[in-house]
Parts: sequence; structure tokens; C-alpha cells
Amino acid sequence: MTETAERTPNYGRRIIWLAIFVIVLIAGYSAGWYWLAGGVVNRTEQTIAEMNHDGVTVECENPVARGFPFRLGIYCDRVAYANVPEAVGLTAGNLRTAGQIYDPRHFIAELDGPATIATPGSGQVNLDWQKLRASVRWARPLPERISIEGGQLAATSATGAPLATIDTFEAHMRPNAQDLDVASSFRGLTVDRTIADGRTLPTFSGEYDLTIADGVTLRGLRPEDLRGRSGVIRNATLNIGENGGFTVTGNFSVAEDGLLDADLRVTVRDPQNLSTAVAEAFPEKRREINNVASALTFMGNNPSLPLRIQRGEAKLAFFTLGNIPAF
Repeated sequence: MTETAERTPNYGRRIIWLAIFVIVLIAGYSAGWYWLAGGVVNRTEQTIAEMNHDGVTVECENPVARGFPFRLGIYCDRVAYANVPEAVGLTAGNLRTAGQIYDPRHFIAELDGPATIATPGSGQVNLDWQKLRASVRWARPLPERISIEGGQLAATSATGAPLATIDTFEAHMRPNAQDLDVASSFRGLTVDRTIADGRTLPTFSGEYDLTIADGVTLRGLRPEDLRGRSGVIRNATLNIGENGGFTVTGNFSVAEDGLLDADLRVTVRDPQNLSTAVAEAFPEKRREINNVASALTFMGNNPSLPLRIQRGEAKLAFFTLGNIPAF
């Protein structure tokens, strides 16, 4: 046998060792994934148990970890929340959550309808939708970003009477140093006549984009949580009907007693189309609406007026609009 033949590499043996290595790697990864999955389920059940006290009940029916091999998340057949002291309740369908193994800071969740929400103010409202998804990018002390999006949402009363529908909606929130950026938009909001005193309202759409100063210390986004805060409204737009609408920009602040101060500018878009849509909903006010629209038209197709609010008293240009109650 020649020297060359003796030095010929044994490729078959290398392939066998490579296959063994791959099998061991896959087996180790699988074992690690299922170990983490068991820990996630146990932690979820422990967290739910800790939340169930003082009249608060949280349910995640049949929690199970899924997503192998590249995701890991909790699935629940049904979710529910009840706060007896505050008379608040929520029940919904299947909840699916997932975090990427290769990007564990990114977390997504999907919730299936229908859902039932009960509050002291509105009573019971039934909701259903085609899509409802949330996305979170975790960071400390607050997430880098929280986003919610949905589509084809319908609201009905406890008796099944239609209330409103929305084609699409989304909301986003992120810290900006010590400030908090908040943005949202919706399209195709239709309000049923039964909750509009029998009036036929136009279809609405809108969006807003604002910053709350020192907002990272807020406990929530309820109106009363804004006391002692200030912010900037970069864009708050409401579209009414086909082409009409208005946009608000400017600065605002809320005093400790809940009264609002603001230096804003209101831009009215296409006053004639806007007045037509509003007059159809309020025919008894058609003359007054048309008079206002005619006055605005003299200022151009997109007139802009100052809106100032001092201690809750609102004035648009030279006209006093009324008082805004404390938050």
C-alpha cells in the first residue's frame, strides 16, 4: 500500500461523528427548551395565584407552553379577570403569547374573541374582532415599546343590540428619556343610532401623537393620573365624513386640582364638507352650523384658529366655548 493511500482521510468516520454531534446538540436544545417551558408554566401559575386576593380573580384556563423550537410562550384556552371591589370584569377566548428564543426581549400576544367587559359606568359590553395583537419590547425600568393593533371590532350591548364598529385601530407607547410618547389611530368608526339618540352619525377616523413630560413615572393613563403633568400635542386629528375634520396642536398642562390649561391651534379642514356631515346628524342646528361654516370659509379652505384654555375655560379666537370640568 502506498503512502498516499495510508494518509487518505476517513470521511465516513467524520460524517458519523458529525451526525452524533448534531443529534446530541438537538437533544440538548430540546431538553433545554422543555425545561424552560416547564419553568414558564410554573411561574405563570404562581403569578396568577399571587394576584388572586382582596376580591381580585385572574384565570388562565389550561395553561400550556408552546412554540418549539424557536419560540416560547404560554397558551390559555380562556382568560378572565374580575375585580369585585371596583365592579370590573373581563372574559375572553384563547390567549397566545410568544417570545423569540433568539430575541427574548421581543414578546407578542394574540387574544381571540368574543369578550365581555363589565364596568360600573357602562355596564356589560360584548366585543368581538377578527384580529387583536400586542407587541412588547422589554427593557428596564420600562419596556422600550408597547404596541396594540386590531381590526374589525364590533361592540354590542348585553342584549346583543349593536353599539359601534371599528375597521382598524392601533396604539403605541414608548419612553423618551423621562418623557412618554403616546400615539394612536383608528379608521372606520361607526356609531349605531341606538346610542346616538336616534341620529345617523357620519363615519369617523382619527389619530393622535403626543408627549407627556416626565411620563415614565405615571401609574396609568387615566385622566386623573395626568394631574400635575404637562405635555405637547404634535397632532390630534378627527376626520368626520368623507373630507371634513379638524386638527389640534399645541401645549397643555393639568393642575393638581384637575383643571386644564392649554395653548392650542385648531385647523379646520374643508368647512363646507364638515358642516354638511354635522348638519345631517343635527338637522335642528343646520342653520347655526351653516353660518359657522360660511364664516370659516372666508378664512380659506383650511382655516386655523387659536384655542386657549385657562383654568378650564375654553376660548376659540374671540368666542367663549364653555368650561371643561376638572379631570
